Amino acid sequence: MDPNTKTLIIFALFFLYLYFPNISVANDAEADDETPFTYEQNPEKGPEGWSKINPHWKVCNNGKLQSPIDLTNTRVSLIHDEAWRRQYKPAPAVIMNRGHDVMVSWKGDAGKITIRQTEFKLVQCHWHSPSEHTVNGTRYDLELHMVHTSARGRIAVIGVLYKLGEPNEFLTRLLDGIKKVGKEETDLGIVDPRTIRFQTKKFYRYIGSLTVPPCTEGVIWTVVKRVNTISVEQIAALRNAVDDGYETNSRPVQNTNGRPVWFYDPNV
Repeated sequence: MDPNTKTLIIFALFFLYLYFPNISVANDAEADDETPFTYEQNPEKGPEGWSKINPHWKVCNNGKLQSPIDLTNTRVSLIHDEAWRRQYKPAPAVIMNRGHDVMVSWKGDAGKITIRQTEFKLVQCHWHSPSEHTVNGTRYDLELHMVHTSARGRIAVIGVLYKLGEPNEFLTRLLDGIKKVGKEETDLGIVDPRTIRFQTKKFYRYIGSLTVPPCTEGVIWTVVKRVNTISVEQIAALRNAVDDGYETNSRPVQNTNGRPVWFYDPNV
């Protein structure tokens, strides 16, 4: 296929996903059990071999809209219309160790985000260390993923980046639960996602995928530009909680394949 034609096809797919978000896509959940994938440089079980582990994971190595990516300022386009709306609220939640990460899952209505008139319900959040997305080649110490789903099975994820510094309020409230987390769901009581407190004024947006198998594509990614802080104790607790070999659980940066990346700045 001619490179220019390939680029046009990818851009068209991005346009459809971004401006017509009610289009249905496969809603394959992230692997949440002791699956045999790793993050090590291993041709069989590492990221370069995920597609060989399970026939349903072929897109992990053959897809054209994979995440994470490097968010390079020289490649972005500006968004000038309404960006999004957040409407979160406290709700019952549980915590569990999925082996490859620690996940907080809301069992009640924890609110939603709205992107171009489509509502995405907050389902869960989890952490990757170090960060999966990079910004102009810089990788940070941690990345939080807030996973949302729409009524038609679309997935929207917010990525929040962290560097070492002051303790994070949200993790401070969860620290005891993280240190005691096991393979079974543990009740956390009421958890307010608003305490994550990320800045929404400037962010990157692009169409990508889940960053763990089955690497489902068509995910609307919003990566907040402002980098938050996390303490050494907090990042150590997250790394100690997961299974051996997953202390660093970040997928390598993927090829953009000519995808556009959008940047929202209300001051421009």
